[in-house]
Amino acid sequence: MPALTTTSDGFLLHGAPFRIISGALHYFRVHPDQWTDRLRKARLMGLNTVETYIPWNLHQPGPGTLVLDGLLDLPRFLRLAAAEGLHVLLRPGPFICAEWDGGGLPHWLTAHPDMRLRSSDPRFTDVIDRYLDLLLPPLLPYMAEAGGPVIAVQVENEYGAYGDDAAYLKHLEQSFRSRGVEELLFTCDQTDGDHLENGTLPGVLATGTFGSRVEASLRRLREAQPEGPLMCSEFWIGWFDHWGGPHHGRNTEDAAADLDRLLSAGASVNIYMFHGGTNFGHTNGANHHHAFAPTVTSYDYDAPLTESGDPGPKYHAFREVIARHAPVPDEPAPAPAPKLPQTTVELTHRTPLFSLAGNPVRAADPLTADDLGRRAGYTLYRTTVPAHGPGLLHFAGGVGDRAQVFLDGAPVGVLERERYDETLPVHVPRPDAVLEVLVENMGRVNYGPRIGVPKGLLGPVAFNGAPLRGWDCHALPLDHALATPEPAAEATSTESPCVQPAFHHGEFEVTDPADTFLSLPGWTKGEAWINDFHLGRYWNRGPQRTLYVPAPVLRPGVNELVLLELHGTTALRAHLTDTPDLGPTGP
Repeated sequence: MPALTTTSDGFLLHGAPFRIISGALHYFRVHPDQWTDRLRKARLMGLNTVETYIPWNLHQPGPGTLVLDGLLDLPRFLRLAAAEGLHVLLRPGPFICAEWDGGGLPHWLTAHPDMRLRSSDPRFTDVIDRYLDLLLPPLLPYMAEAGGPVIAVQVENEYGAYGDDAAYLKHLEQSFRSRGVEELLFTCDQTDGDHLENGTLPGVLATGTFGSRVEASLRRLREAQPEGPLMCSEFWIGWFDHWGGPHHGRNTEDAAADLDRLLSAGASVNIYMFHGGTNFGHTNGANHHHAFAPTVTSYDYDAPLTESGDPGPKYHAFREVIARHAPVPDEPAPAPAPKLPQTTVELTHRTPLFSLAGNPVRAADPLTADDLGRRAGYTLYRTTVPAHGPGLLHFAGGVGDRAQVFLDGAPVGVLERERYDETLPVHVPRPDAVLEVLVENMGRVNYGPRIGVPKGLLGPVAFNGAPLRGWDCHALPLDHALATPEPAAEATSTESPCVQPAFHHGEFEVTDPADTFLSLPGWTKGEAWINDFHLGRYWNRGPQRTLYVPAPVLRPGVNELVLLELHGTTALRAHLTDTPDLGPTGP
C-alpha cells in the first residue's frame, strides 16, 4: 500500500494530512561529496521533500548496462535524503527534458531511424522495460512502502506537450506497478492548451507546471482533475541560459509572492530549481525551435541555492514565505561556503589534439558521430582535395553542431548548425592538400521533435561541385586518457604559436581546498578539467564567463588544470577567483 495517498483536496502520508513542499535537486548535477550539504540546506529552507530526475542516458551508456556509482550513486543520494529527514519525489522519465543531453534518452536508442520515440511502438517500450528491469530492483528498498524516502514516482514527463499516445502512458504505469513500485504515481504537464488532456492518465494524479499566473493555472488544473490534491510539480522560479544569449533571472519578490499564492491556495509545490547545479562534462542539452541553441555549462537557474551551494536572495525570501504556511527548522540559515584565495595558473605545456587521433574508420563519405558510436565529444574527418585554387566547400546536410575546417593544418573557417551553414569559401593551397574537419557535438536536443538528430558531418562533402571521397573518420572521446598530459618529452613547449586545437597543461598549489571559479580571459572556446574532473565547456561568446570548481575536486598540494582550447589564446594563464560570473542578466 502506498505511504502517500490522496483525498478530495489533499494528501495523506501514513494516514495523516500532509502538504508537499519540495525543491528540485538533481544528484547528477552536484558533486557527490556535496550532496549532504545541499540536502541539509534544503531542510533548513523549510522543504520537507526533494525531487530529482533520473538520467537514463548516463545510467545506461549501453544496452544491458547499469551504472550506479560516483555521480550516479542514486541509492546513496536517497539514503542521504532519508538521513536528513527529507522525502523524495522520483522522476525516472524515461524522458526527463531538464535541459539535459538528449532529454535523458540514450543516444544508442535515439539513433534508430525508424523507432517512434515516446510512443507505444513495441521497439521503444521493450527497451524501456529492459532498462526498468535493471533500474528498479536496487531502488525498491528506498520506496516509502519499504521504509524509504520515496513517496511518489512520476510517469513520463510533460508528455502532453509531445504526444497523445494513451497506450504508451498506460504501458509505463503498468511497467512500474509490475516491477514492484506501489507508491503514488503522478504525471506532470503544463496547464495551457491541451497538455493536461494529452498527458494524463485515469487513476494517476495529474500535476501542473508553471511559474506564474498561479490562480489561472490552478483553475485549469482543477478543471482537468475535479478532485484530488492541487500540486505544481515544477514551480519555475528562474530559467536556463544558451550560449550567446542573456543570463536569465527572475525577480525575487515576484517569485516569492507567487510561492505565497500557491501555498495560500492550499496547493503542494515543487520548486524548480531549489539548487540547479552544473552540466559537468558533455551533459548539457540544447533547444531547437527556430535555430539550434545549446545550453551553457552552468545550471544555476537563478535558484535559491546558487550553483556553488550558497544561499541567495530567493533562499531567504522563500524561507520566510514557507514559515507562514509550515514549520521551518529553528536553526540559523546557512552561511556562504569559504572560497579559495585568488590563484593564477600558468599553462606551461600543450599536446595537439589531432596527434591523439587513433585508428580511423575508413569510408567513402563521412560517417556521422552516431555511426561511430559517439554519444558526445568530437569527431575528426580527414581526406585530400585533388584540385587547388579558390572555391567552395559544400557540406551537404550541414554539420552537427560546430565544425572547424583546416587545410594543410591551417584553419580556414568555421561552420555552425545554429546558422544553417553548409558552404565555406576557401583557397586550396596545392593539389591533394589535406582537408581536416573537427566537428563538436555541442549537446543533444532535449525537447521537441528534434531529439535524436545526428551529430558529426551529416552528408557528403564537395569542392566546387566535385565530391570528395575517401575519408578517415576518427571518434575522439575526451575521457581520462585524453585529459592527461603527455610525458614531457612528447609534449610541446607553449612558447611556439599553436593554430590547431590542443590540450594545455598547468599546475597550481592549494593549501586548503575550497570552492572556486575558473576564469579564462583571453581564451576562446573549449573545455576544462581539474585533477581529471571534467568541469565542462567554456566559450567567450558568453554569457557564462567562469566555470564552477567544487571544493572536493581540489586536493592539498599540487593540482593540475587541463584546457582543451579549440582556437587560440592571448594569454597562457588562467585564474581561480572567488566570484562567479554568469553574465549580465537580460530581459
